[in-house]
Amino acid sequence: MRSEIAGASSETFAANRAQGAVWFDVHRRDGATRRGDLHESGSLRVRFPSPEDDGLSAMFVNTAGGIAGGDRFDIAIAAGEGARLTLTTAAAEKVYRAPGAPARLGIALKAEAGAHLAWLPQETILFDRARIHRSFDIDLAENASLLLCEIVVFGRAAMGETMRHGEFVDRWRMRRGGRLVFAETIRLDGEIGDKLAKPAIAGGGAAIGTALFVPGDEALVERLREASESFGGEVGISAWNGFAMARFCAQDAARLRADMMTVLGRASAVPLPRLWLN
Repeated sequence: MRSEIAGASSETFAANRAQGAVWFDVHRRDGATRRGDLHESGSLRVRFPSPEDDGLSAMFVNTAGGIAGGDRFDIAIAAGEGARLTLTTAAAEKVYRAPGAPARLGIALKAEAGAHLAWLPQETILFDRARIHRSFDIDLAENASLLLCEIVVFGRAAMGETMRHGEFVDRWRMRRGGRLVFAETIRLDGEIGDKLAKPAIAGGGAAIGTALFVPGDEALVERLREASESFGGEVGISAWNGFAMARFCAQDAARLRADMMTVLGRASAVPLPRLWLN
């Protein structure tokens, strides 16, 4: 009897998992970026807040109200030749406790010749015992450009919350001109709180971030390092394979967000989404 009840509960749990997908492309026509084909399904939606001079902005909305164990979300975006697109989220994404299977988030970004993509979501907040597997697959033409940032927060320090246990797997792959130029997988699992306390990992920090700039070179690195005295957390900046990367670690989300905004403001002429400034 107990096994039957457990089996029924598992089936009910699986049937109530959120799923969502957004796929769309944009193209440059008559001197401006215009939306092409669009597909939405499940609890994931995208909105285009306002027209711009020559670019386009898009905002993702998760109507499920967060991400829980077993949820699955997929995003695929393509920017055609010469198009300019900025992507963000309506709010910080919250990832809740997962007693079973992890949540999965797959993001595919493609930019053709001369296109520019800016991926600027608000932070992802992991609650205690959250489990999530996330992957980025980025395909850039040789002369396309990319600005990408991600912030991950392990518990809301301002609310007295910490993330002690869970799983966070983050897989990034980037190709430029068909050639793999960056590959990285971060895995934090088990007693995450204890691991973050170690000096070689986060030194007790509760927020980490990454900003990726394509193209990027040593001149950009030096320009970003000029702001080092204003950083509230730790920031490491380097360039290789024709792109630059900044890595962030801070005691809380507010300090890391401020450091990220400083770096993005110096690195790119692309304005931050209005939602970042609230």
